[in-house]
Amino acid sequence: MNLDTQICDRARLARDPRFDGLFFIGVLSTGIYCRPICPARSPKAENIVYFPSAAAAAEAGFRPCLRCRPEAAPGSPAWNGTSATVSRAVLLIRQGELQEQNMEDLASKLGVTGRHLRRLFQIHIGASPKTLATTQKILFAKKLLSETDLSVTHIAFASGFGSIRRFNAAFSKMYGRTPSSVRMRNNESKITGDELFRCTLTLSYRPPFDWQRMLEFFELRAIPGVEWVANGAYHRTIRINETTGMISVAPSPKGNALLLTVALSDSRDLMSIVERVRRMFDLDANMAAIHEVLTADAVLEKSVRKHPGLRLPGIWDPFEAAVRAVLGQQVSVKGARTLIGRIVAKTAPRFESPDFRNLTHFFPTAHELNTRDLGAIGMPESRVRSLQALAEEVDRENLFFVVKESLSDFIEKLTRIPGIGDWTAQYIAMRAMGEPDAFPAGDLGIVKAMRQADKRLTVKEIRQRAETWRPWRAYATMYLWHG
Repeated sequence: MNLDTQICDRARLARDPRFDGLFFIGVLSTGIYCRPICPARSPKAENIVYFPSAAAAAEAGFRPCLRCRPEAAPGSPAWNGTSATVSRAVLLIRQGELQEQNMEDLASKLGVTGRHLRRLFQIHIGASPKTLATTQKILFAKKLLSETDLSVTHIAFASGFGSIRRFNAAFSKMYGRTPSSVRMRNNESKITGDELFRCTLTLSYRPPFDWQRMLEFFELRAIPGVEWVANGAYHRTIRINETTGMISVAPSPKGNALLLTVALSDSRDLMSIVERVRRMFDLDANMAAIHEVLTADAVLEKSVRKHPGLRLPGIWDPFEAAVRAVLGQQVSVKGARTLIGRIVAKTAPRFESPDFRNLTHFFPTAHELNTRDLGAIGMPESRVRSLQALAEEVDRENLFFVVKESLSDFIEKLTRIPGIGDWTAQYIAMRAMGEPDAFPAGDLGIVKAMRQADKRLTVKEIRQRAETWRPWRAYATMYLWHG
């Protein structure tokens, strides 16, 4: 991946937070790499080399800066300047894909060979998939060392390492010192009397970020018993692998960051949970690049100026997104929320918390939904059949929420399921997969927003108009919905 040296120079000298995490600065005289916002005195230009990722800097032999903490930087947008295959691989690796599977398994899931995937990573990321995964684990461990009071043993396993020995060796190789020597006790994390692991982590983002609009979006669609929005914060129950618990997300008082608080039955899935939350709130988006494209269109320009930093809201679990999309067909948001609340109450396991009595259930898995009677919940029989067909496909592992060859191929596969049309499939791609170019062109809100004087555009005309919004049509959808 080629970086524009002139742009990087300007961003570095200005310490512009909009570029934080989009590139890293290697200092040849010290062997350290930094974020563009590092407060240290700027090195001489001849001693600087730029890297597209922390993994690329690590592979080149540079150590992370202990002052600006590269582990605290916003993630690079998975699709920013990379091929579609690489962007999806990065997302899967961040979610811990290589912890349980090998490179060939990852490549197969993406529809390519391992050799081809490694070649693409060198071109676009500047490092191998393995280096990216290892760098992510170590940087996450450093984050836990800096922001929590977890023991080194807890941190090793929470970061995805299989043994303390491997963790210490990998950490010492990257930082040149042991984990315990860089520890900073700024926070409190512990196993409480109720046997839940609790901690609070800071998740950075690049400004601007319209938190209020994001929160309103989640509140309007909050599933009764599973999600709850109150006092400027979002709360929900979660399940991942064997780990259960709840999360809370709120703005950080220090700015340009959210605070994630977790209460979990096990800390080993913490890194995957953090990555899912980053995706839910779209914290790695490069809004400057998105705005540059969208403001060129007269229809979108006013909305972008009115609501800068409007992100793409995700969903905790892809299957949940698919269920929401099916239930949202031809009904209001309020109506869909009522239906999904009935399904949860009828099919999902209960959750109990003395702190959040509004949270009473987990969201059902595909197996739980597939093996329950969905009658008498107020849905048309055809909708029930569609939901059961979807749950069966996911339960039998015939359907994976991973885009392989292209977005259009993924949409085509989804629409083979009875009752799932283009709108539903595009909505799933937007919110479950975080696909930035997904576009439900036939959505009524989009059709109304695109109306020109007394003329109502056809879906074909809307798609033609939207060609200039690529690859950010999903973000255009959000701006059209907000007006």
